[in-house]
Amino acid sequence: MSNTITTINPATGKEINSYEFMTETKAMEAVEKCNKAFLEWKSLSIDERGEIIANIAKKFKEHKEEFALLMTQEMGKLLKHSNQEIDQCAAICEYTAKTGANELADEEKELANGGKGIVTYSPLGIIYGIQPWNFPAYQVVRYSIVNLMAGNGIILKHAENVTGSALKLKEIYEDAGLPKDLFTVLIINHDVSEKVIEHDLVRGVTFTGSAGAGSKIGEQAGKNLKKTVLELGSNDAYIVLEDADVEMAIKTCVRGRIYNNGETCVAAKRFIVVDAVYEEFKKGFVERMSSIKLGDPTDENSQLGPMARKDLREKIHEQVEKSVKKGAEVLCGGKLPDGDGFYYPSTVLSNVKPGQPAYDEELFGPVASLIKAKDQDDAMRIANDSRFGLGGGIFSKDEDKAIELAQKHFDTGMVFINSFGTAQVDMPFGGVKDSGYGREHGGFGIKEFVNAKAINILK
Repeated sequence: MSNTITTINPATGKEINSYEFMTETKAMEAVEKCNKAFLEWKSLSIDERGEIIANIAKKFKEHKEEFALLMTQEMGKLLKHSNQEIDQCAAICEYTAKTGANELADEEKELANGGKGIVTYSPLGIIYGIQPWNFPAYQVVRYSIVNLMAGNGIILKHAENVTGSALKLKEIYEDAGLPKDLFTVLIINHDVSEKVIEHDLVRGVTFTGSAGAGSKIGEQAGKNLKKTVLELGSNDAYIVLEDADVEMAIKTCVRGRIYNNGETCVAAKRFIVVDAVYEEFKKGFVERMSSIKLGDPTDENSQLGPMARKDLREKIHEQVEKSVKKGAEVLCGGKLPDGDGFYYPSTVLSNVKPGQPAYDEELFGPVASLIKAKDQDDAMRIANDSRFGLGGGIFSKDEDKAIELAQKHFDTGMVFINSFGTAQVDMPFGGVKDSGYGREHGGFGIKEFVNAKAINILK
């Protein structure tokens, strides 16, 4: 096994930087240092912690241009999407600094026997985050900022191809006044990562990634009695009903499929269209998807950048080819382009059926699965016919009907009505089924890794 990590620019295929793996001894020492920093940090008032969190927001804005470019160089997202990601990170910090004290405030209760109860929320200790490459800053900010606000310490193992972004986050946090070692980046392999999960000072594990990897991490954490939050893959269905604004649905669905180069867990992936408007949607959707400009992610005219790694491009192309062999039809795209970089074109598959990767699996890239449904009930059945359940969408001019379908029938953690979105800082984010468990954002994430302590004053 190599002792170094080499980051590659997916737009060019050329090396950016290299980093040495830490030894197990160094990693365990880093855990100890993080715990010492935590013991001091938790003694601060929540208002004092909030001041530093608010200052992190300011530092994100100051470092925005250089950090956005680094993310684009490391994983290939459009530069404008990198800028949006930094804006979102700053917004999370501002929201948490503003609302965190209220979310974590003590709760007093009158007990049934006439006594008094106090529920207080105490930090657990070190929270270990294993994070993916597709949102190099946001994924880390999402779990780390609320947990720092709650008084916990943070250890990060980031995806290898965005190691530079991980170190940039540490620089920003400490530049804002966060105590040294409280946010610790470990550049380690999987074997050492397992030792971190087992470490007595690590009290929680949060993971974002594939369902397969999440199952293994959840099992290991469970064996060591560590609480977990798992945000895993998905195959989000966007339903277009007979009374939808079809033109608006087409524009929204295209954006939902290619945003962040299509490499988003909560991206629109399956497009389930009722028979009455299927042909109209198909025509406009394919026209728009086939006209997407693929190119250099730093070029403001590009609408789609490269896949983040060569192996990821190979995987999605293999999924397309397997689907075609099993009966799917390519309406646009689906061919590997020549030239440097790991580019893949915006692609639409029709005649998508169970048994095909395009139906059953997550396609983590700019490939859309177009599925015809008989009617509303059939569309909802197809939408829920998935082992995943992260997000989804409904297009209908009857908003009340769409809301009722979302509330009573859509088996996901999130639903978008006549829109596409990713995470909303003031709404819960997370899934069901093979998309994982636990919630982030919206006041929910800040209480995932705290000790809800009951103080009883009985009569």
